[in-house]
Amino acid sequence: MANRLIIILFFWTSLVAAQDMSRAEYISKYKDLAVAEMHQYGIPASITLAQGVLESGNGNSELARKSKNHFGIKCHSSWKGKKVYHDDDEAQECFRKYPTVAASYRDHSVFLQKARYANLFELAITDYKGWAKGLKKAGYATNPKYPELLIKIIEDNQLQHYDKPTDAPFMAKRWYHGM
Repeated sequence: MANRLIIILFFWTSLVAAQDMSRAEYISKYKDLAVAEMHQYGIPASITLAQGVLESGNGNSELARKSKNHFGIKCHSSWKGKKVYHDDDEAQECFRKYPTVAASYRDHSVFLQKARYANLFELAITDYKGWAKGLKKAGYATNPKYPELLIKIIEDNQLQHYDKPTDAPFMAKRWYHGM
């Protein structure tokens, strides 16, 4: 009986571990969505991807899996959508819950349109370092190393290459169905 239990636990653990997305898989899966958001909202795709990687643990965090919240955006008083409670800086803080990952990406883009982030849009789309530092300065994150973490993710994965505009027409709407 004990051997069966060990075998079952081994296979269950292997199955759960196999479900984790790697950083490369996350980037491959969501890079086009980040580029589409860049074209529509002017936020560097590298920044969006790096924030998604960092805030969601490559899409593997509990908040990302259960609530499709890839950017750690909290409810705030203006939020009228679904909510979930999760421990962060404090116990049981209110976070936004989305129907799809694409909705999380879109809300992230809309969220950054607030006045406190306005200075970021004066930076070049290719100035990911300026954006990383500006996000921290504007209060996006409480971690004092937030800019360095984003920059490291961007440079380690060469995400800055997604910040270059293309001549090809972009079909952003296709991403907002079922992702």
